[in-house]
Amino acid sequence: MLGRIWQILIKEMIQLRRDRGARFRLLIPPLIQLIVFGYAATFEVNHVSTAVLDFDHSQESRELVSRFTGSGRFDLAALPGARTDARALIDRSRVSLTLQIDPQFAQQLRKGETAPVQVILDGTNSNTALISLGYVGQIAREFASDYQIDRMRRVAPSYLSQLPSVQMVERPWYNPGLNSHWFFIPGIIGSITLLTIVNLTSFAVVREREIGTLEQIMVTPLRPLELIVGKTIPFFIIGLLLVILIALVGILWFGVPFRGNPLVMLFGTGLFLISILAVGLLISTTCSTQQQAFASGFFYLTPTFTLSGFAFPISGMPKVMQWLTYLNPLRYYIVVLRGVFLKGTGLAILWPQMVAMTLLGLALLMLCVLRFRMSLD
Repeated sequence: MLGRIWQILIKEMIQLRRDRGARFRLLIPPLIQLIVFGYAATFEVNHVSTAVLDFDHSQESRELVSRFTGSGRFDLAALPGARTDARALIDRSRVSLTLQIDPQFAQQLRKGETAPVQVILDGTNSNTALISLGYVGQIAREFASDYQIDRMRRVAPSYLSQLPSVQMVERPWYNPGLNSHWFFIPGIIGSITLLTIVNLTSFAVVREREIGTLEQIMVTPLRPLELIVGKTIPFFIIGLLLVILIALVGILWFGVPFRGNPLVMLFGTGLFLISILAVGLLISTTCSTQQQAFASGFFYLTPTFTLSGFAFPISGMPKVMQWLTYLNPLRYYIVVLRGVFLKGTGLAILWPQMVAMTLLGLALLMLCVLRFRMSLD
């Protein structure tokens, strides 16, 4: 049995060595994807194009506007003179946000009254609008607090020291600077590995069928399990090397800390690779052409990425979708990667994810072997 598996393993490695295009696809695209995703994927919003409609033209209104322009989050793109002009700017997508300051803004502040400021947002991009609105609220609260303290200092300085206040002290654990790269890079490692390995393995049996070598393999004493194992081991090794390469780029290039045990990450990577290798081979055994395998792989990868919790929180999904995420190996692997990278957690905490990936991998491998036997018959 081991000798037959070894021969299949040698055959796959020779075929990979002869395929220059496959070697290129194994190295260059994953690195390009990591660089692109590493810089482009972020929750931060900067340089929001902003229009200011200032009907007050007071010192207070100018101070408020300077708070926005000086934050680095907002860029002053226009100073419209009328509400219709401000609406036209949003309709034409020249600005994403408009601040409207009413004529009595400074007067109301000096009287100690509430001075409203209207914020008009382009809601077509709800994510940017929500984040921008959070920045607006933070800047407005800081302006109001500073103005109240300055007013108390001028009107009743003796009461200023007795004025009660609550100060929130932020202390983010594991990511003190709330760096988006630290959050995204571990998830990108899992996503790129999933994409690369599933695409490679989904063509494994299909290619044999198209070039006519599958019929030759069928007349050999090879068993379905031996053929599956022989085709899986090369891609398993490739997957491990790919994860190590991408992780090193994430650590050295993007500065993502690695606080855990490398052996824990490699163990979790091995379990994850077993699951996705089984998926790729299952796709390969159900398709007769490489075009069908590519379409089937795309059909699997899109919901797998969406339901992984990488970009969209699972807690915000409907209950049915949350149940489906338990069948997704990428969900568990991302937890392992983020835990090992940022928290330094070990098997004592990550064992539920390891068990889940083990059960999924074994079930998928059994299904793959049964399906391959049926395809041979």
